[in-house]
Amino acid sequence: MLENIKIVLVNTSHTGNIGSAARAMKTMGLSNLCLVDPVQAPDGKASALAAGAGDVLGNATIVDTLEEAVADCGLVVGTSARSRTHSWPMLAPRECGEKMIKEVAKYPVALVFGRENNGLTNEELQQCHYHVCIPANPEYSSLNLAMAVQTLSYEVRMAWLAKQSIESEATDYPLNQDLERFYAHLESTLQGTNFIIPNHPGMVMTKLRRLFNRARPEAQELNILRGILSSIDKATQSNKS
Repeated sequence: MLENIKIVLVNTSHTGNIGSAARAMKTMGLSNLCLVDPVQAPDGKASALAAGAGDVLGNATIVDTLEEAVADCGLVVGTSARSRTHSWPMLAPRECGEKMIKEVAKYPVALVFGRENNGLTNEELQQCHYHVCIPANPEYSSLNLAMAVQTLSYEVRMAWLAKQSIESEATDYPLNQDLERFYAHLESTLQGTNFIIPNHPGMVMTKLRRLFNRARPEAQELNILRGILSSIDKATQSNKS
């Protein structure tokens, strides 16, 4: 999934910034770097600042235009430090990360960063479906390119981790009819051990239902409980014979 998230740097002036951006990407698990018309191709300085992210830098693609870079993307979000003459749908950084993770399952998505000195042009921003602005300190909102890449890549990763957590927590719960069979089995077993007297059952089963409903056992756990009851039934019958 993260491999289909493309970080696009437009007309970057300093090769060191490209290397630092690659490093920022790799720390967040991103690896798809695209350079649009860089002033200079990555060099030794870029490699030095990439540190352990030389693979991200080495695999970066270089194209002439933003149109080429995002041609295969179904969602393109451009970074913008200020509002433009023509307002565009805006995303907060957290919304940006969540939206990219939601849509990357369908097609590649791109996060576009502009020039160090003046960002993206209005024409470039109009090739984006949304704009994202990092709400930095208004009295000093200066973020260098790698910082911006790091901040938004972090939000992408947090959204991805949240999705992974939800998927890993997906639990197989028993159907209601399975629970009813369990309660019938439980009551029968407790009667067999004389814990419940059929003529005076009291509120035992009601309270046990409340207990298990509150615990909400998973399907596998319910199977274990049924197995325990079966072993009790077997032992009880053996003692009687």
